[in-house]
Amino acid sequence: MQGGTSGHRTGRHRTGPSRPRIGITAALGAAALVLTAAGQGAAAPQPGHGHGAAQEFSSSFEAGQPAPDWLNTVDTGPDGKKRASGVDGGYSGGIPGNVNGHVTEVRASDENTGGGETKENLVDGEATTKWLAFTPTAWVEYDLDSAVEVRKYALTSANDHDERDPRDWVLKGSADGKTWTTLDTRTGETFGERLQTKTYDIEKPAAYAHFRIEFTKNNGADDATQLGDLQLSTGDDETPVPEDMLSLVDKGPAGSPTAKAGAGFTGVRALRYAGTHKADGRAYSYNKVFDVDVKVHKDTELSYKIFPQMADKDLDYDATNVSVDLAFTDGTYLSDLKAVDSNGGLLTPQGQGAAKRLYVNQWNAVRSGIGSVAAGRTVDRILVAYDSPKGPAKFRGWLDDVAIDRAKPAKPKAHLSEYASTTRGTNSSGGFSRGNTFPATAVPHGFNFWTPVTNAGSLSWLYDYARDNDENNLPTMQALAASHEPSPWMGDRQTFQMMPSAAKTVDTSRTGRALPFKHENETARPYYYGVTFENGVKAEMAPTDHAAALRFSYPGDDASVVFDNVSEQGGLTLDKDKGVVTGYSDVKSGLSAGATRLFVYGVFDKPVKESEASGVKGHFTFDAGKDRTVTLRLATSLISVDQAADNLAQELPAKRSFSAVRDAAQAQWDQLMNKVEVEGATQDQLTSLYSSLYRLYLYPNSGFEKVRSDSG
Repeated sequence: MQGGTSGHRTGRHRTGPSRPRIGITAALGAAALVLTAAGQGAAAPQPGHGHGAAQEFSSSFEAGQPAPDWLNTVDTGPDGKKRASGVDGGYSGGIPGNVNGHVTEVRASDENTGGGETKENLVDGEATTKWLAFTPTAWVEYDLDSAVEVRKYALTSANDHDERDPRDWVLKGSADGKTWTTLDTRTGETFGERLQTKTYDIEKPAAYAHFRIEFTKNNGADDATQLGDLQLSTGDDETPVPEDMLSLVDKGPAGSPTAKAGAGFTGVRALRYAGTHKADGRAYSYNKVFDVDVKVHKDTELSYKIFPQMADKDLDYDATNVSVDLAFTDGTYLSDLKAVDSNGGLLTPQGQGAAKRLYVNQWNAVRSGIGSVAAGRTVDRILVAYDSPKGPAKFRGWLDDVAIDRAKPAKPKAHLSEYASTTRGTNSSGGFSRGNTFPATAVPHGFNFWTPVTNAGSLSWLYDYARDNDENNLPTMQALAASHEPSPWMGDRQTFQMMPSAAKTVDTSRTGRALPFKHENETARPYYYGVTFENGVKAEMAPTDHAAALRFSYPGDDASVVFDNVSEQGGLTLDKDKGVVTGYSDVKSGLSAGATRLFVYGVFDKPVKESEASGVKGHFTFDAGKDRTVTLRLATSLISVDQAADNLAQELPAKRSFSAVRDAAQAQWDQLMNKVEVEGATQDQLTSLYSSLYRLYLYPNSGFEKVRSDSG
């Protein structure tokens, strides 16, 4: 093991008799990602196998997992010299003395969640993202981790619509978050350009842990108020600069158009790297993080998630010149062995930057088959490395889900449709308009889409992969819905929502019925969607042309299904005795020209014990029987409820099982996808191909219905 004297040393992560593992006692921390399936829960550390070096290692920097053995510590090479030059730890974003890194919570009177213009964007250090409230007056509150004497503050104008800029406001401070003291008042303020930062002095500062700014007038807009950034500052511009690049665990990035603010990719912690590249030419720092003892085999892979942050609108993207490096017991380094990632980019800091595949301000997945270049070696240390050919620059980012493991052999899928992932492209938002998809389960050119919904009040961004995760950084589902959305920018129409509940007292509100889940417990295919929630409830959907079978499984005797819609533009009727739900939906976006009423008719297979309905909301509570499973057969029509009932009879009669519906839908997709076969493709390439073919054949939607005469 190579040692060093600088920085902070914590525990060790070795296994085997030659290097006994020492218990970890240190605290966690000192101060475009294309997704098909990725875990959002905290993954347990992998044990070693057999004797000697371990076979695997992983950490997401969460409690109970391996913590870094070193913090802010430059690695030492075989020659005894520090592997760093021209880089220090002097990263500070924004105005001098900025304390936004100490903000623990942000609250606001309103925000545009559907467009990704949320309150967290005020503290993300990126002026081009913004907070938007759909009101001419608004307020924002910051909670800090301790009381700070704020002497200055700064507002940054948003990227467009100067009439929405704040004009009059009051800044207040509080010791308890309840009683507020006015610190500064401004009137008639204007911004001369977009993304302009203006700094203001506080005449009589005092130490507070809570701050509130009330925007009492904007620059003329009657519908919205917006702001790019809100910074608080001590006014101190002489903070001592750390000698070495920072590498420490914290709460994760403050904001992102696609990720939850203040969290890692997995869990609520991540490893932050940050510093200043001082030289005009090359500068670098290779910081050691974990002390390990892992044997590399031919099938060993290195993987991690990385979040490079754009620093002060720097279009050189310096934070992408970063990679995880490995130091081997023989004195060599992975960065010297010409390893490549799964996209063919060189797995070195400069190689990752030059490949231009890492998106800033969001999580990216990096994976490399390091066994092809390092088989037979043993990993001694895991490093995070910055190395850039030019400067000067400031850089900052985060790492998460660092793992060294042995790849499992990929078995060919039995059906080509199994390669298609309907969640592909859902890691998007109004602030990062790429992909712009939702997990539509349907038959090719189907009359309806059936989709999980994480924001049941939205007619645009129906399913956020991670951005609206809960306090544990888990996505929460608010509904399973019928949808006809062509694009989030066009909006949805003719919607109808359902959601299972295992609560003793049913809550039909969106937040009350919402259930957290992990993406690893989600199966999202063109012909089938299924998810098991954290409370044990399982929901499944399988489509026909005008209908769908929905199956709900419950962990106990409490079994209900909630009904709702995006707005009150609809109707709901529940027949308790027959277990029948009927209704209509006039819901449509402003761009859904010509959309007419959608009718629904559905039948449950289990007795209803309790029924309640009001407006578009309601619920059934069931006697779910010994199998604790309830199945709903639901059909739609643009003609009438009676036609919806007949569509159900034609496509989903009572004798047709859920598995038969699923298998028939899969057969339709397989028939299309079998037209294109490729040889030599990787699993990722097959997923890309067949996921794209699936999207191609979703549209256009069928709009016809078979209207039968009395004679059939």
